[in-house]
Amino acid sequence: MMRLPPPSFQHTPFNILRHTTFETLFHVSKMDPSSQTHCVLLLGLPPAALGGIDLLCFTTAPRFRGVKNVPPGLHFVFAASDSSLAVRHGAWFYVSPGSGPPQVFVKRWDAQNEELIKETSQTEVLRLRANLGSIWKDGMTPYRQTVKSGDTGEDDDTAEESTDWSSLTSRVTPTLLSRICGLNPDHWSLNSASSAAQDLENIPGLESSNSILRPEKELHFLPVDLKRTWREGATGRERTEAAQDRSWALNELIESYAPSKDASSRGYEILGELQFTFLMVLTLNNNSCLEQWKRLLGLLLTCRQAVKERSYLFLEFLSVLRLQLSHCGDMEAGLFDLNEQGGGFLKPLLRRFRKSLDEFDGKWKSDMVDEFDELQDFLQKEFGWELDDSYVKRGMLDLEDGERVEMDTNGADEDDETGEYAPTVVELTPEQMKGLNGTDVGSNDDSEDDADLDEMDTRY
Repeated sequence: MMRLPPPSFQHTPFNILRHTTFETLFHVSKMDPSSQTHCVLLLGLPPAALGGIDLLCFTTAPRFRGVKNVPPGLHFVFAASDSSLAVRHGAWFYVSPGSGPPQVFVKRWDAQNEELIKETSQTEVLRLRANLGSIWKDGMTPYRQTVKSGDTGEDDDTAEESTDWSSLTSRVTPTLLSRICGLNPDHWSLNSASSAAQDLENIPGLESSNSILRPEKELHFLPVDLKRTWREGATGRERTEAAQDRSWALNELIESYAPSKDASSRGYEILGELQFTFLMVLTLNNNSCLEQWKRLLGLLLTCRQAVKERSYLFLEFLSVLRLQLSHCGDMEAGLFDLNEQGGGFLKPLLRRFRKSLDEFDGKWKSDMVDEFDELQDFLQKEFGWELDDSYVKRGMLDLEDGERVEMDTNGADEDDETGEYAPTVVELTPEQMKGLNGTDVGSNDDSEDDADLDEMDTRY
């Protein structure tokens, strides 16, 4: 969960890391903020409700009606009945660039169902637009995405505008939002309980139609299955190699689901979903998005050959990941504890990815190593992570009573898959194959034990 401000309407920003922005199709705006007259209305919120837009979260005051001076691009508004553990509801909307008339987006809080909905009555929208002047000054707050004063290194009374939202959504597009949330232009909605079908818990004996776990909205994610990363019909050695290098699975996902006709741009659908899922965890605490975010990282960071073939994609991926990890502290519980011993699931993946870079040569490699070194420097500085082999695995530890004991890092080889844990590909003799499959090698019946192989392959 995110840190919430005290119960008064004030701009309380997240801890946003300064980052150099890169311009994209939907996120280019250098207009004077004072000239931005687009706005989003958040009507009917109860007193002291939780409200937010993009990276800004606040507790509403009774006179609050919305946010004005919203710049062009994609934005996300969210709300909840209070700032505790209430279900959060949010909606993406797109402000078109250009010199046309001001765009007004109207979202209304449904008190009966406690959800944020779109105002569908055009008559009501026109009435609200005509009466904007009455609430513009006192009922609407200007759009802000600011850095905490303490993070700027300046006086406590100062704050600095941040461009992190543009960078965090650089590959999120209306097409991607429609695929995941459904075709609802200007109101791609979801909430904390929205879920992909694969993340629903299956309760034996309980029909899905009667399950209380059935989500209010189904999310349509890319079908990432880390337990099956090989082509249909693959057996033996091919399956083992595909479990260690998931490049085939990544390429299959990109070629099958990326809408772009440009081959060099198809991979950005993966990055867009990585950004979408991260932000929905950050703002809505959505568990299904967290699981998909982890699956995408598990896929990307275990690729080898694809790193060389799609180096442009992985360069941007490392930059995106570094910025995302800088925002993990914006949540009270955190996506995962970056300070925990071993670094959760991510630390071993990053170590393995770094080692895989040593297998390649070429000009592209130096750029990749430089980008990874920036990520590694950030993690070492912020969380004390060591992603290379320079960390101490055995040494003397001084206790508080002055005694010295010898300690070692248990499981280091297991995390790194070195030593006795290093994976190997073993060629089986015909007799061994017969014993494994229970049939002759030349037989057309490949009756492998899928359960045992899947259990073995999920380790990689």
